[in-house]
Amino acid sequence: MLLVEGTRSTLFTDSRYTFQARKEVSGARIHIAKHGLLRAASEALRKRRGRLQVAYSPNQVTVTQKGTLQALAGSKVRWVRGGDVIERLRAVKDLDELAVMRQAAVLISEVFSGVVPKIKTGRSELHVAAEIEYGIKERGGSGPSFDTIVASGARSAWAHARPTAKQLRKNELVVLDHGAILRGYCSDLTRTVFLGKAPTRTREMYQAVLEAQEAAKSVVRPGVTAGEVDSAARHRLKRDGLAGYFTHSTGHGLGIEVHEMPRLGRGEKTVLEEGMVVTIEPGVYIEGLGGIRIEDDVVVTSRGAVDLTSASREFLEL
Repeated sequence: MLLVEGTRSTLFTDSRYTFQARKEVSGARIHIAKHGLLRAASEALRKRRGRLQVAYSPNQVTVTQKGTLQALAGSKVRWVRGGDVIERLRAVKDLDELAVMRQAAVLISEVFSGVVPKIKTGRSELHVAAEIEYGIKERGGSGPSFDTIVASGARSAWAHARPTAKQLRKNELVVLDHGAILRGYCSDLTRTVFLGKAPTRTREMYQAVLEAQEAAKSVVRPGVTAGEVDSAARHRLKRDGLAGYFTHSTGHGLGIEVHEMPRLGRGEKTVLEEGMVVTIEPGVYIEGLGGIRIEDDVVVTSRGAVDLTSASREFLEL
């Protein structure tokens, strides 16, 4: 737990992390708690002079933790919700963060290119997912940034399907949604392939999703709202009668966590700023037929969206 004050910061941790904290933490005093982090943080607040107003992050502090802090710190502390202050700080990346995120995006793009030859009929979804996660670590990533998605056939219409023992079959769509953590920062990439020769309808759907992604990217720039990016993707899909099959937001912020501010969804008023990294991932999902999603990571610049991920967007028929 981190306590930030006007002139100092204190990181409360325990003896498991003594050596790691000394090596990795800068700019904050390290307090090794002997009887729990909540008790240590509360005791530190009780020792401060006078009455205090302390903000907490509602996205990080649980109801139980807040109740314990409130009880232990006593009546001298007035607790207020900190809102999304931390999330807004994290939403805009500095140059060092962007450098790592570019590398994480290159890493996952290389992983996809490397796994394509291993997407074959008779292989299970779990087998392909294992190949992806091995590829991440083989290239220096610490692991996947979320549970890898490999979904084939009718299951590809499940936007967040988890891989199973189901074997890949001829004439099926396969959605691969995967990301890597590199030095603490996440990447996120989705590609859709077809095993065999795709029907005309499937190829047309893929082209529509690709053009929806390009439409969304084209409006990304500082000063545009997140909702405007989402609208651009939906408007393109509406032209082909596919907007009703697009069941999630167009994208989300990316950074230390795989889902951060801003959310690129319907009506979202968050204004994009230079240095934000977001995913652009329109998709269509038709029960019984399958799903198609194309996702890339982009950084918001004064020139518009700049791609970080580089894996081919060509519709692959394997």
